[in-house]
Formats: sequence, structure tokens, C-alpha cells
Amino acid sequence: MRWRVLHRTLWLVSVPVAGIAAGACVAQAQAASRVKAQVTAATREIRAARERSNRAIAEHDVEDIVREMMPDVHVVTSAGTQLAGVEANRASFAERFQAKPDVSFRRTPDIVAVYMAWGMASELGRWVGTWTDPDGKIRISGSYFAKWQKSGTTWRIQSETYVPLHCEGGAYCRERPLGVPGPDSASARR
Repeated sequence: MRWRVLHRTLWLVSVPVAGIAAGACVAQAQAASRVKAQVTAATREIRAARERSNRAIAEHDVEDIVREMMPDVHVVTSAGTQLAGVEANRASFAERFQAKPDVSFRRTPDIVAVYMAWGMASELGRWVGTWTDPDGKIRISGSYFAKWQKSGTTWRIQSETYVPLHCEGGAYCRERPLGVPGPDSASARR
């Protein structure tokens, strides 16, 4: 008899507890599904912003390039130059487009990872740049990393770092950029 009372008591307690646990699992699954949908949407938005930036570079549209950047953006170029702020980046692109009319850069994202809780994302990919110097066509390429920050409803570039891994063409590819340390400090230029 005692066993039946104990069994019935355990059953009466376990059914509501199981119901609460099941409800919690459903709520967690729904929350996870919402976050996954937000991350998927954010990833699409970031990839679309990168494509807009690529198109703006191809069209030499400086204003559309910097529109994708946070005001305090920080860029480390493949030559090691550090550009702090949107105005420095605006000036750098304008100068480059003026000096090299056929210059083009394209970034291709391989991985975009989003942390929705803080409105931040990372982008890892490959880049290629081409232009013509007096001694011939230059083609430089490598990897890049970008940090994105959500600003209101828009994802913007907070920072970018470009690493050259291959360069072919003229003297530009054979000489170390000015300020980049090497085996001997006399090998620096630019």
C-alpha cells in the first residue's frame, strides 16, 4: 500500500515537472531558432554590404566606399599603412584613384560569423588588387579580416586588415614597403 501511495505521489509530482521542462525546451528551441534567423539575415546583410563596397571600388565611387564604414574605422593596408577614421580612408581612396586610374580591389568573403548579442561580426576572406605601374601590370592578392559593427539597423565596417600573400608584376612586388621591417632595415621603401 505504501508503495502505491509513494508511486502515485511521484507520478503527480513528475508530470507537472516534465511539462515545465518540456515547455522550457520548446521556449529554448524557439529562442535558438530566432537567433539563427537573425544571424542568417545579418550574414546576408554583411555579404551584401561587402558587395556594395566592391562595386563602389570598381566604380571609383569614394562616397559609396566610405558609406559602408564606421566613422572611427581602422584599416591596415597590405603595405602596412594604417588609416584611422573615415576621412583618412576617403582621402586614401581618392588619391589612389587619381594616381592609378585602372586600380581595382575585390574582396571575397569566405566566412562571416555573427555575435548578435553584441551586434558584432567577423569576416574572413581573400582579396585581389590590380593596377598598372610604369613598369607593368601589378596583381597582388592575399587574405583579409574585417570586423563589422551593427550601427542602428545597418552593419558597418569597424576595421579591416589586409595581408599580402602573392604579388606579381613590376618593381612594386619586388621591393618591401617603407616601414615594414625585414631581415635588413635598409630594404624598406614607400
